[in-house]
Formats: sequence, structure tokens, C-alpha cells
Amino acid sequence: MSFALRPARVGDWDEVRDLRLSVTENRSSDPSRVTQAMYDDYITQRGRGWVAEADGAILGFCIAALDGEVWALFVRPGCEGRGVGQALMAECVDWLTAQGVGEAVLETGAGTRAERFYRRFGWIEAGRGRADVTFKLPLQPG
Repeated sequence: MSFALRPARVGDWDEVRDLRLSVTENRSSDPSRVTQAMYDDYITQRGRGWVAEADGAILGFCIAALDGEVWALFVRPGCEGRGVGQALMAECVDWLTAQGVGEAVLETGAGTRAERFYRRFGWIEAGRGRADVTFKLPLQPG
């Protein structure tokens, strides 16, 4: 699958929101829990975001904060397993490393494809709740 990465834009909100709500393993599927104001703040003030795009459609997106939190990584259903998530995560980790962040952290649902994805790419389990797993990834300055 051919796609390109680019920085997320405020104008991507509608498509990013729809993509986020379309995934099958999304423990926060209530649209009111993530607002456009939150999205805008993360990509313009608190951190950065990236989208994977093909033929004008967003196939996935990732958002990270300057404190090392990976706030979101979602891939459109039907596009999983094609390198979209891996490319987005690599872009995110590279950016965090360039910002001098020593460790990335994220939380995902326990027993999900996402949990397996993060383990496969070297994320280390740092805690487990009833339904969630917290992962950390030490970052090495380049």
C-alpha cells in the first residue's frame, strides 16, 4: 500500500474524528470524550500530529505531546497490517527523540491488536489496570 505522511492540520479534524470512531478496538468511542479543541491543542500547542494519506484520504493518524505522551495512534479499518501504524509510530518516535524526550509513554486496551503492536515494536509494559496496559519506550538521542 502506497501512502505519504504529512503533519496533521486543524482542518483534518472531521476526517480524524470519523476515523477514530470507526476503529473496532476503541475503548473511547464516545465522540464527546475527544473534542476538536483537544485535538487542535495537541497538534498546535502541546505537541505534534501526523497523518498517513493516500488518494486524498487519511488512512491513519498519530499524535504525541512534548511530555512524551503518545495521545493517539489509529489506523482506518481495512488498512491495518500494511505499515501505516508502523510508519506513523516511527515518525512520532523520531520527533519525540529530536525534542529531547527521554521516554515515550502510552496507554492502550489490554488484549487488543494495539497491545500486540506495541510489544512487537519494543514498547515495555510499565503497568496494567483492569482493562488497560501502560507502555513506555526509552528514547535514545540521535
